[in-house]
Amino acid sequence: MQTTTLYEQDFYAWTQRQAKLLRAGQLGELDIENLIEEIESLGRQEWQELRNRLGVLLGHLLKWHYQPEARSKSWVYTIREQRQEIQRHLKENSSLKPYLREAIAVGYEKGLNLVGQETPLDPKTLPQSCPFSETDIFEAPIDWPL
Repeated sequence: MQTTTLYEQDFYAWTQRQAKLLRAGQLGELDIENLIEEIESLGRQEWQELRNRLGVLLGHLLKWHYQPEARSKSWVYTIREQRQEIQRHLKENSSLKPYLREAIAVGYEKGLNLVGQETPLDPKTLPQSCPFSETDIFEAPIDWPL
């Protein structure tokens, strides 16, 4: 007969119990294996947020560059917001900075998918690796109105 653990039954209650045990210094009662898994998962989430935000930013930069006739105020504000949020995210998680080039490469793939979903452009006709420098990505002027 399989026994279910608090971790499996009620994740929130499990988190609260682990926090209480840590605060009390009752380290021997901690659910170490699941704690390790959850801490690693938190780190992956930070990495995924960086990639996802870069995907949105790079997709909009591609649309901006390859569809100048369709430029909109919405695109400007999406680009600005993603730039700001990525900079905040990197400031709060500075250990991600060495992985920025890799995150840009993965984000660019996501950006190509966004272009394919949201425009008549065929992503296969666009550069298959990111054509933008970090300066282009984070600092190139994007102004509205044109």
